[in-house]
Amino acid sequence: MIARPSPRSFVVTGLLGVLLSAAVPSFAQEWNAQQKEVWKNVEAYWALDAAGNLEGFLSYFHDDYLGWSLDSPVPGDKATVRKFVDHDFKTSKTVLYDIKPVGIKVMGNFAFADYYYTVVHKNAEGKEKSEQGRWCDILMKQGDKWVLVGDHGGKVSKED
Repeated sequence: MIARPSPRSFVVTGLLGVLLSAAVPSFAQEWNAQQKEVWKNVEAYWALDAAGNLEGFLSYFHDDYLGWSLDSPVPGDKATVRKFVDHDFKTSKTVLYDIKPVGIKVMGNFAFADYYYTVVHKNAEGKEKSEQGRWCDILMKQGDKWVLVGDHGGKVSKED
């Protein structure tokens, strides 16, 4: 004989499902036009970075940019970004990446974009390495695009 679940187990399971779904950020949010525009720009500079396009990538950084990666002891400016990204482009290649927005807040000509990322890099020896993390990008509307004025985040694992 097969035991059938009781009606109470359906209620408990349903409540558990609701509680768990509330604790996980929804990637299927409905964004307004401004939020979609901000996210389109985030996707654009990630694509330029993945393609190894240094000048295109840096065109999304305001001249007065100041950001702080979790693996850096101090914040860095646009010149610091240029130096390290140029080095990364010469020593590794992005194989694939995925970014998932968690929250986008637009306040006039400023915006905050919070998201998770996963990226796979291949080093000069051909070894691939995966990294997951989260970022908060602070953007300012400049002309027809949103440019980075600051950011904070980085990989979430403790491994190198």
